[in-house]
Amino acid sequence: MIRSIKKSFSAALLLSGLFAVQVSDAASTESLKGTNVVLVHGAFADGSSWDKVIPLLEARGLHVVAVQNPLSSLADDVAATKRAIDQQSGPVVLVGHSWGGVVISEAGNDDKVKSLVYVAAFAPDNGQSIEDMTRGKAAPAWVSELHTDAGGYLTLSTKAVLEDFAQDLPVPQRRLIAETQGPWASGCIGAKITQAAWHDKPSWFVVARQDHMIDPDLQQTMANNIGAHVTRVDASHVTMVSQPKAVADAIIAAAQAAHRE
Repeated sequence: MIRSIKKSFSAALLLSGLFAVQVSDAASTESLKGTNVVLVHGAFADGSSWDKVIPLLEARGLHVVAVQNPLSSLADDVAATKRAIDQQSGPVVLVGHSWGGVVISEAGNDDKVKSLVYVAAFAPDNGQSIEDMTRGKAAPAWVSELHTDAGGYLTLSTKAVLEDFAQDLPVPQRRLIAETQGPWASGCIGAKITQAAWHDKPSWFVVARQDHMIDPDLQQTMANNIGAHVTRVDASHVTMVSQPKAVADAIIAAAQAAHRE
């Protein structure tokens, strides 16, 4: 009889444990329907740079929009981002990669924006530009590989894309990025934001530890400065392409916080 009781007790514990795991799994995969994610690409890129991240976010019930920035000025890119925010119904998680971090720092002051996510990005303070943030630092190798056209737009050489922009991707994919890159107006480097949204919004930061475009140490310093929740990934500058799950997980964490407000 005692043996029978022990078996029954063990079975009950097992069932209880299984139930707890199921509850835990359900909580970790809660639907985030009703929350929006607006993705802002960086320099030399376009909205398709998020193509591996978007399905992971949509699988959690998030509504996702990728902005197509003209890359013609800070004002133009902020305006494009604000139009995307305006179209959303409900809370917004605003995500910026690279130069997109400058854009979301300005556009993120919109009341709909509940949290910010910086992905291997610049996170300037009030009145700061990229030029201000990098003044006095050694110029990275890719700077000498920039080409300027007659209109003052910058593009990266194929060499820079292969070796510094996307070095952890397969070579055919790197070449495709080089051939389809979006020219970036040179004036963007000196464009200053007015009010940095991260002062008033919770922030997340994905630090790319193999980044050759933005020094990983500078990324960490910026993340510390804005009080961000930090994820560190061994990836190139195009972290959302080479490590989409890590990037998606950071965005989902920000969305969960916004969803529960």
